[in-house]
Amino acid sequence: MEKAQETLQAWKGRVEQELDRVMAFWLEHSHDHEHGGFFSCLGRGGQLYDDLKYVWLQGRQVWMYCHLYRKLERFRRPELLEAAKAGGEFLLRFARVAPPGQKCAFVLTRAGSPVKVQRTIFSECFYTMAMDELWKVTGDARYQGEALDMMAQIVHWVQEDPAGLGRSQLAGTPASEPMAIPMMLLGLVEQLGEEDEGLARHYAELGDWCAHRILQHVQRDGQAVLENISEDGRELPGCLGRHQNPGHALEAGWFLLRYALRKGDPALRAHVIDKFLLLPFRSGWDPEHGGLFYFQDADGLCPTQLEWSMKLWWPHSEAMVAFLMGYSDSGDPVLLRLFSQVAEYTFRQVSSLFQFRDPEHGEWFGYLSREGKVALTIKGGPFKGCFHVPRCLALCEEMLTILLRARAPPPPPPPPAPQ
Repeated sequence: MEKAQETLQAWKGRVEQELDRVMAFWLEHSHDHEHGGFFSCLGRGGQLYDDLKYVWLQGRQVWMYCHLYRKLERFRRPELLEAAKAGGEFLLRFARVAPPGQKCAFVLTRAGSPVKVQRTIFSECFYTMAMDELWKVTGDARYQGEALDMMAQIVHWVQEDPAGLGRSQLAGTPASEPMAIPMMLLGLVEQLGEEDEGLARHYAELGDWCAHRILQHVQRDGQAVLENISEDGRELPGCLGRHQNPGHALEAGWFLLRYALRKGDPALRAHVIDKFLLLPFRSGWDPEHGGLFYFQDADGLCPTQLEWSMKLWWPHSEAMVAFLMGYSDSGDPVLLRLFSQVAEYTFRQVSSLFQFRDPEHGEWFGYLSREGKVALTIKGGPFKGCFHVPRCLALCEEMLTILLRARAPPPPPPPPAPQ
C-alpha cells in the first residue's frame, strides 16, 4: 500500500507539470486572433507551417479548454474561457458546409471557407462535444441546442440512413463496421448525459447499443480485438478483417469502463479489463524496443500500412488513461504497474530527439520510429492537435488526485482536552 502511494504521488507531480507545459504551448502558438479558431499545423517551436483549420481539431480544442476550465482549479482563467468561446463561435459560423444542413467540413481555410468534406461522422462528433462542453461552462442554451441537434443527426446517419454522408454503396464494398463508430457514439452518450439525469435516461438505450456493438469486436473466441467486423458481428476476410489497432482497443476499453461504472456492472468491468486492456497490451507491446505498435495483423502477417511499426502519441496516451482507470476501478496492482510501464516509456528522456516529450519547446512529438527516434518534428497537423496529450494528462491528474485522497491516512485524533 505504501509503495503504491509513493508511485501515485510521484506520477501526480510529473503529470501536473507536463500538463502545464503542454497547455502553455497551445495557448502561446495556436490562437488565430484575426479570424478566430485555432491553428494546428505547428512546427517544433510552434511556428505555423500551414493555416488550414481542421474542424475536428477545432472542436477538440474547444472541448479541451472547457474541460480544463471546469475540472481543474488552476485552469479556471478568463482567457481560457474566452478562447474556448471564440473557437466555438468560429465553429458555429463556418463548420457546416451548407447550412441549415448539418454536414460539417473536414478542412476549412483560415477564414472559414470549406476545403474538404469527409464521408464520416467525426467532424460532427467533435462539434457536438465542443458545443456541449461550452454549454456546461457558460450556461448558454444556444450551445446545448447545437449539441443536441447535431447528436440527433449523427444517430440518424449511424442507425437509419447514411446517405447524407455521401457514401456511395458500391457492389464490392463490404458491409463493415469500424469500432470507431460505436465508440464515438458511446463517448457522446456520456458527454451529453454528464450532470443531466434527464439526458442520461434519454440516451441510455443508445449507450447500451453502442456498448454491445463495441463488445462484438472481441473475436476469435476472445483472443483478438479486431478493428473492423461485419455488420452482423462476424470477422471479415482479408487484411481488413485481420486489422488490429492496439491503441484504439485500449481507448475503447476506458470508454467501456466508464459505461460499466455507470451501469454498476462489475462483471462487465472485469471482462473489459481482460479483453480491451490486457489482451491488446500483450499483443501490441513491442518486446524489443518498448512502446505500442500502431497497427497489427491478427495472424501475425505483415500489415499493409507502412507506418504499422511506428510509435504514435495517441495510443500511448490512451493506454495511460486506460490502465490508470482500470486500477482506479479494481485496485489491481498489475494495472498500476502497466500504467507505470507505459508512462515511463512515454515520459522517457534519452536525448532531445529520442522521446515523445520535448523538454526544450514543450508539447510532444507525435511520430516516432519503432526504435523510439523522432520521425517528424511537427507538434501538430491534420490529426494531432490540442487533445489526446492534454486529455490524457488531465484525466490522469483527476484520477490520481482522487486515488491519493482516498488512500490518505486519516488525520490524527485531537489531543485530549485538559482536565
